[in-house]
Amino acid sequence: MSKSIRTSRIRLFAASGIAVLALAATACGPTDSDASGAQDQPSTPPAASQPASQQPAAQQPAPTGALIAAKTPSFAAMVTDDQGRTLYRFDKDTAHPSASNCSGDCAVKWPPALAKDSVTVTGIDKSLVSTVTRADGSKQLTLGGWPLYRFAKDTKAGDTLGQGVGGTWFVSSPQGKKATSSAGTSTGGSTSGY
Repeated sequence: MSKSIRTSRIRLFAASGIAVLALAATACGPTDSDASGAQDQPSTPPAASQPASQQPAAQQPAPTGALIAAKTPSFAAMVTDDQGRTLYRFDKDTAHPSASNCSGDCAVKWPPALAKDSVTVTGIDKSLVSTVTRADGSKQLTLGGWPLYRFAKDTKAGDTLGQGVGGTWFVSSPQGKKATSSAGTSTGGSTSGY
């Protein structure tokens, strides 16, 4: 075999190898969504992990000015914010001492209920309401020691799509406990999510 044919074959194999590696890297790279349907996040840290003062205003959750006890066909007693949005508690948080364990991607799916300077309560014991300082310095409302959150997939007042997600997210009762259904039981929901 001549030297030029051998050199051509080596170049062909090298080019093929590079092409295979490029395809493999592309196939293993980012996708549009993961198995739960969540969009991949950019490689830069999400705004939710930046101090509140550095976040773009559109990405900061709107502070909550009221906690309201509500009764619905689904829940005997639950808590909403001043916009009627359902508030949730997360079993991976702690109540005593109050601590939030939801940040980064979790806080995008479950925006914390940030406190306004003054919060009014309706149907809730004011002594159960407080705040916890998050890692970014913002103040998150707590009820019975449990940090409160909204669920990003709840699009209108009264939605409770976050109930039971992952077996760790539950609608909050006016005491900060897991809300019970109107039938008297703690209801479950989707098992996907954080």
